[in-house]
Amino acid sequence: MRTEATAGAGQEGGVQRPWRALSVCLVAAFMTLLDVSIVNVALPSIKQGLHASEAGLQWILSGYALTFGLVLVPAGRLGDARSRRAVFMTGLALFTASSALAGIAPTMTWLVLARLLQGVAGGILNPQVAGLIQQLFQGGERGRAFGALGAVIGIATAAGPLLGGGIIALAGHAEGWRWVFYVNIPVGVAALFLAWRLLPPPVRGENQGLDPPGVLLLGAGVVCVLLPLVQEQQWHGNLKWLLILAGVLLIAAFVAWERRARTPMVDLGLFRLRSYALGSAIALLYFAGFTAIFFIFTLYLQNGLSYSALEAGLAITPFAVGSGVAAAVGGRIVARYGRPLVAAGLAAVTVGLAAAWVAVELEPGRGVGLATALPLLFAGLGSGLVIAPNQTITLSEVHFTQGGSAAGVLQTGQRVGTATGIAAVGSVFFSALAGTHGDWAGAFRRGLVVILVFVVLALAAAVADLLAGRRARSAALAQRDAQEHGQAREGC
Repeated sequence: MRTEATAGAGQEGGVQRPWRALSVCLVAAFMTLLDVSIVNVALPSIKQGLHASEAGLQWILSGYALTFGLVLVPAGRLGDARSRRAVFMTGLALFTASSALAGIAPTMTWLVLARLLQGVAGGILNPQVAGLIQQLFQGGERGRAFGALGAVIGIATAAGPLLGGGIIALAGHAEGWRWVFYVNIPVGVAALFLAWRLLPPPVRGENQGLDPPGVLLLGAGVVCVLLPLVQEQQWHGNLKWLLILAGVLLIAAFVAWERRARTPMVDLGLFRLRSYALGSAIALLYFAGFTAIFFIFTLYLQNGLSYSALEAGLAITPFAVGSGVAAAVGGRIVARYGRPLVAAGLAAVTVGLAAAWVAVELEPGRGVGLATALPLLFAGLGSGLVIAPNQTITLSEVHFTQGGSAAGVLQTGQRVGTATGIAAVGSVFFSALAGTHGDWAGAFRRGLVVILVFVVLALAAAVADLLAGRRARSAALAQRDAQEHGQAREGC
């Protein structure tokens, strides 16, 4: 019997080595996701090298996140409708070129613009990875492929500070930040060549339109929601929050338009699938929590305890190790255990972060990196059972011709969650720091409480999905029993 993946491959002329094609996608995804976190530890080096202001440094981080989130859905739709291979290679080429521009930046304005371009490139590239997994794999193989992607997401996010710290230690503090960007160039060029050789040719989706009004409405809505969140610390005053209201209205207008559009950019029917709707909610809430950990922990270690960039990276490494190992395992067993695996992972993250809170309470000084190693390792193991399995389950009922746009919506939610979490956790962290006159450990613990709230909310969504699934199975069994009883009576 022809499977979905086989059908997709047949339309493309066949793909003999899907795992080799996936490896190219994972290398590119690793680069773009690494640049979300690797720059954190490079900020002191950038400040010294370019005499940067605090506002400029914030734009290096937030500008990347803003443009990354802006193009995810349109890029995913473009890949579905035209050619994932072509869109992937365009994003990869643009990311490599913008990394070179960032590395040679003579001024802060140049660097900020290069980072904005990098974000666009990352947003173009990433939805194609999930779309290609949907296209090339099926069943247990798809779970393992998403497990590999989950390992990449976890390792790239958590290992960024370690790699950044190592590069700066080798290249020197004054100019080391440039090599944080330069390392992308040879990797990007090699990946571009391999993508041309190994990625499949286009597979046409059912709908070929690109929906320009939908692109504009969603893009404007995402910018209005993300901008005040990523600029929460630099943009003073409360007027910025009106932009979120405007963003919600624009997204509501987008939804209304998509319901009437002849070729919608996003099939809103996806949200009638419980797996997709609740999976998206879990992803948004979890990314609001777990990505904020590295933001405040790096500040605590480097600014509060005078850790070097390399030392700060080493302190976060246990989370990266746990996440990478568990993600690979989670991808292999998600088909067997389903959503309970995600719930177990979220519970483990909650326990690990609570243990980290206790560790900081007991050892708030220079030994905190060692004291939090085991709790962060345990939380990382839990995280690996969340990201990849949740993405596999969320996209499990999505047809491969909609894989890019569905993944784009899912990843946009992750970016909104990340920005929301960093804004909320950062606000509590900095307020506590100001109120306690420099108690970095106390500020970190308060920020960690907010992170735990987000993770527990994600756990509640996973439990709600489990209960809904149990009710659905019970109703199906009752209906089957009633039908069998009716047939038995008719037979009598």
